[in-house]
Amino acid sequence: MKSPRTLRTAAAAALVIALTAAAPAVAQTQSQTQTQTQIQTQSRTQAQTTVSAATAVSSAPAARQSAEGVLLPRPTGASPVGRETLHLVDRSRADLWVPEQRRELMVDLYYPARSGAGTPAPYADPREARLLLEAVGVRDPAAVAKLAATRTHGVAGARPERGRHPLVVLSPGFGGPRYTLTTLAEDLASRGYVVAVVDHAHEAAGTVFPGGRVLTCVACEKAETLEDMRKATVNRGQDIAFVLDRLTGPRPAWRHASIIDRKRIGAAGHSLGGAAAASAMAQDPRVRAGINMDGTFGDPVPAGGLDGRPFMMLGTHSSVHLPDGEGDPTWGEAWRNLDGWKRWLSVAGTDHLTFSDVPVLFDQLGIPYDAPTQPTIRAERAVELVRAYTAAFFDLHLRGLPQPLLDGPTADNPEVHFNRPEE
Repeated sequence: MKSPRTLRTAAAAALVIALTAAAPAVAQTQSQTQTQTQIQTQSRTQAQTTVSAATAVSSAPAARQSAEGVLLPRPTGASPVGRETLHLVDRSRADLWVPEQRRELMVDLYYPARSGAGTPAPYADPREARLLLEAVGVRDPAAVAKLAATRTHGVAGARPERGRHPLVVLSPGFGGPRYTLTTLAEDLASRGYVVAVVDHAHEAAGTVFPGGRVLTCVACEKAETLEDMRKATVNRGQDIAFVLDRLTGPRPAWRHASIIDRKRIGAAGHSLGGAAAASAMAQDPRVRAGINMDGTFGDPVPAGGLDGRPFMMLGTHSSVHLPDGEGDPTWGEAWRNLDGWKRWLSVAGTDHLTFSDVPVLFDQLGIPYDAPTQPTIRAERAVELVRAYTAAFFDLHLRGLPQPLLDGPTADNPEVHFNRPEE
């Protein structure tokens, strides 16, 4: 069946930012079809929204940025933020979607800096901005210009703070470019983390690569079945492992790689990116902790668990990602298989896309949500909660700092529900 602004199949759409038209799913076995039907129900709710997450945070004023661009929420940590970008090529792997090419990644590195003086890094290349907006049906040149003029809080090329810092790898939703996780990345960096935000080749609306090449979402056209999405999830897990190789290996690709603490590494992501965090943990013991933000587990958590390593599921408080919901059966399966510290949190009033930057963009660009059910939580509150619980999780498991916030519901955060399904 077809549904506007989803990926080519509803199976994919359950994991993704919806950017392209759907196509009929390939026939499968009866059990697979039943599972896919459940995910189709989810996708109609999740993927018909256009792209979303959160406008400004707390009451702190936004940092000074271009008057022409979108104002991004200010990071809440004590450290200034630096940013650099890497182009990585894994010559040992063919690209999943374009097999005649080697697997390529673009990676933005955010990190605690010694000083906030300097030039703010751009949020998106003008070509990337145009392609993202076109993918959600917006062709207004003024909107494109405003998005292209947006600046981050990361100072380009800033000198990093001394010392060793935990590393967190972030992966965006399928179809979404890496910059849609900037809000979370900058906040973690301001709290003392090195953050690597990954653009996976041929899986975003548009990503500029060296040489002026612009790679579009070939995967959005090719992914048609649950098996395709399983392969995509596993492939992203391999991407994350490759990023770790290039940041922590004997010949690191980043000039400041010495500030990374190789024993304190985490992974998180939105939608397919969240599923990839779990897949990366299953593949790579270097990843010590992970978070899936509202993504279907395309690569199931192994029956034997993740060797006792901690994992958090953070999602919508709806039928899709609640223990007794009708939407996504992979969350219940993952919960049963997780064998270490674990939390299943749901945030009332959110929708699938609340866990990215894009509501900030849509609010300021005047783009309405295209969704049957609108989120009711204020965008700035959603950002505050996602940042707070993500940072608490990594502070607990990568830094060993007690985090009462993760012990159970609090009066200060009534939107956040702790789900404890029976084992």
